[in-house]
Amino acid sequence: MLKETVRTLTVDGLEFAYRRVQPAAPQYEPLVVLGGAFQRMYDWPQLEDAVTEVAGLVTVDLPGAGDSDWLRPEHTIDVLDAALAAVVDDLRVPRVNLYGYSYGSVFAFRYAQRHPERCARLLLGGVPARISDAQLARFTDARRLLDAGDKEGFVAGLAAEMFCLDESRHIHRRDLALRYFRRSLLRTLRKPMSEDVLDRAFGSRIAFTGGLTGVPTLVFAGEHDTVSTPDEQRAFASTIEGSQFVTIPDCDHMLLMERADAATSLIESFLTETPARPGTAPRTASFHLVPSESAPSLN
Repeated sequence: MLKETVRTLTVDGLEFAYRRVQPAAPQYEPLVVLGGAFQRMYDWPQLEDAVTEVAGLVTVDLPGAGDSDWLRPEHTIDVLDAALAAVVDDLRVPRVNLYGYSYGSVFAFRYAQRHPERCARLLLGGVPARISDAQLARFTDARRLLDAGDKEGFVAGLAAEMFCLDESRHIHRRDLALRYFRRSLLRTLRKPMSEDVLDRAFGSRIAFTGGLTGVPTLVFAGEHDTVSTPDEQRAFASTIEGSQFVTIPDCDHMLLMERADAATSLIESFLTETPARPGTAPRTASFHLVPSESAPSLN
């Protein structure tokens, strides 16, 4: 039987919440999940069904996400780091498994660097390892459309950055994912301060530098990710000692919409240490791991 609790915490005057779903007899450390800019703590039903068979699941609305308090202009990334640390401390467990996707991978990686002794395992997906000047310029152009009141134009511009729209590349459920993305983003834009959240998530770059040792880590990417390519994410993974890297076929940066089954299977297997053969992930929900040490280093 599962026990669900929602806790509200405060950091620097900002209230935020996390949700914990706990099985009666967990076999592994709880999995703390940090999603992308548009994901809320209730947006993980498929992962919840899989993980809570063996471990607790903790999903977080950091400040600026979901119904948590909005960040003030003076707040930096440090307040989000502090919020994640507060969640882990509040769980009152020696260690956690930590999973960050896209924007959430920033905070998961930074926490693991600061507190490796608290991380049993680390999963990072869709890592924005390299954001180019051209990408930032295109976001600025799209942002101008939003400032002018053209929400549809802004959504189209952001979708072009988040999705691989090259029709010669097979993307599973691309049209369905695009429709969901459009509805979700338009809904987000109705909220006060939503522009600030978007600016923080898409209008700046955060360096994934410094490497990491002492934490078993898996990095995964969609094979057609255009935010940061699989090669760029593999290069980032190579800075993490002993890490493994997986490319999931037939998807892009929005793989959690397009290949949720494959991502869930991958995460569950890594947490439970299911053996895997060398290679690249096939086009089913199963996967293979490849050592990231063979990848080129970040310059």
